[in-house]
Amino acid sequence: MLCIKLKETDPYFNIATDEYIFKHIEEDCFMLWQNDNAIIVGKHQNTLAEINFDYVKQNNIHVVRRLSGGGAVYHDMGNLNFSFTKTGKDSSMMDFHAYTKPIIEVLNKLGVQAEFSGRNDIMVDGKKISGNAEHIYKNKILHHGTLLFSSEMKNVSGALNVHPLKYTDKAVKSVPKRVTNISSYLHEKISLEEFENMIMDHILKTNPHATRYEFSEEDYKKIKKIRDEKYATREWNYGYSPDYSFNKQIKTKGGLFDIHLDVEKGTIIKAKIFGDFFNLKDISEIENHLIGTAHDEKELNNLFKKIDIESFFRDVGADEILEGMF
Repeated sequence: MLCIKLKETDPYFNIATDEYIFKHIEEDCFMLWQNDNAIIVGKHQNTLAEINFDYVKQNNIHVVRRLSGGGAVYHDMGNLNFSFTKTGKDSSMMDFHAYTKPIIEVLNKLGVQAEFSGRNDIMVDGKKISGNAEHIYKNKILHHGTLLFSSEMKNVSGALNVHPLKYTDKAVKSVPKRVTNISSYLHEKISLEEFENMIMDHILKTNPHATRYEFSEEDYKKIKKIRDEKYATREWNYGYSPDYSFNKQIKTKGGLFDIHLDVEKGTIIKAKIFGDFFNLKDISEIENHLIGTAHDEKELNNLFKKIDIESFFRDVGADEILEGMF
């Protein structure tokens, strides 16, 4: 088993690294890594329905879709991530207990009474400290999980706090749970780096053929290619979302707006605007312009610059209409 401590904190690069070791390194691997502020969305989720769009925008939080299923999670530099890749025979390789076991052993050594719970969580005192996900590709499995060590809890809840009525779809939904930090349960305080070293040492000692591995320049080049061509793209992170309907009401100086959008593959295919506003021109022209445009803030902002929203509505600006679409 190759044991890797990834030093990068770019979420797009790190999620690409998970795919790289999974699909392009033959040996079994274990990796520890951290992401700077990011929401990592499950492969089959509707991204916009999982994030608090305004909060994410205001706090410069990255949004990245991962390769595995499951729910959305928040990462910051107080969170430690771990990944296992292993070659096997079939889907019976899926075993959340086996891959979380060494993590729980380290926590127990530290006096933290952690245990595996439910479908894919590690819990302490009835609160979640780790969410886990798995993905099968051919004869290999990727298991990765989070470890909330000293994360900023207000960001964990703020970034994932979504209005439940805005989106209608069949995508997998995240299930909110009470979360807590591992550091709150330590009898003797240690740093996240010390915690990381303890986990790595435990993996090296309990796996006879485990050895440390450093990525080569060629590895980095290939990972960056995956990052740039897939994980840093709007098409993957937002456009891959299942089809959905969006509905939001906003109150403006010019009146109430009720905006309805149907979206397929990230593109608006139907748009209707209702409300008690006063229109200066036929709003069906705006609705028709919206069709074929990506449900994306930058794309819609560029569209509104071209069609002059203020010439359609009395006392309503383009920024207000844009706010009503997320």
